[in-house]
Amino acid sequence: MQTNDCGGIVDEIIDEIIIVGCGYVGTRLARQYLDLGLSVTGLVQSPAGVERLGAAGIPARRVQLGPDSLAAAEPLGVLDGARVFHLAPSSAAGSEDQHTRALVDAFARTGHPRRVVYISTTGVYGDCQGAWVDESWPARPGVDRARRRWDAEQTLRGWSAASGGELVILRVAGIYGPDRLPLERIRQGQPLVRPQESPFSNRIHVDDLVAACVAAMERGRPGAVYNACDDAPSTMTDYFLAIADAAGLPRPPLIPMAEAAGQVSAGMLSYLAESRRLRNRKLREELGLNLRYPSLADGLRACAIVRTS
Repeated sequence: MQTNDCGGIVDEIIDEIIIVGCGYVGTRLARQYLDLGLSVTGLVQSPAGVERLGAAGIPARRVQLGPDSLAAAEPLGVLDGARVFHLAPSSAAGSEDQHTRALVDAFARTGHPRRVVYISTTGVYGDCQGAWVDESWPARPGVDRARRRWDAEQTLRGWSAASGGELVILRVAGIYGPDRLPLERIRQGQPLVRPQESPFSNRIHVDDLVAACVAAMERGRPGAVYNACDDAPSTMTDYFLAIADAAGLPRPPLIPMAEAAGQVSAGMLSYLAESRRLRNRKLREELGLNLRYPSLADGLRACAIVRTS
């Protein structure tokens, strides 16, 4: 039995760990397993991704996720009997995730993983008007980016039922950490909605998400869903202001919600249209996860932000 530093136990030697979409989170996850002496391969979509992982000492393969590019599916033979983390982004448009559909089709041709941990989004809950939300809350995705994640969840559930492969879903809040902070937006002085009108949002430090991924793979119940977030939801405006203060940057201007449509991006507007506060009790109690950074203040201290003043 091997102890890991993700707050859990690796109960058995895992023959192969495959990380589909080995980017910001996946690279850290791969290093976690490699440091335990386990076999890991990262699947990425570009030659630059292969080069990046190679420089980090992570074995990598290039695999294009799409119905046409996965038609032969020869690079996916390694997934047969493996444990797979599906961290790849969904397809770019529409309400269906063609990437996950193509991946599941490839499983059927080349061999099924033993277990898949899928990184979904808490956006599948839609606008909950600031209510506290646990995993029993019905999914009502309100925008296509969340509908694609919901479609991926359903596609993977269908795969699990048909193949007998195990599926665990993490619905992940906004991810932050070193090199993943909106510092440039703050430097540009882009406005924020006034705190009293700003919706509730949720987040998780990347190190805690890596720990949640390991815990889900090792101890998650087949078919279970877990909210992956910290203990302290706050408003979106509070999030940006806390980062500005930590970096010693001027706080952005605050505007009424009624003026936001003309002054913030369409992407930001879509986030401003939803408000929810997530409960993570199931993550902590069922998976036994002790968060290293239970609040944004804890996480920002670990980000080693270089102050400008």
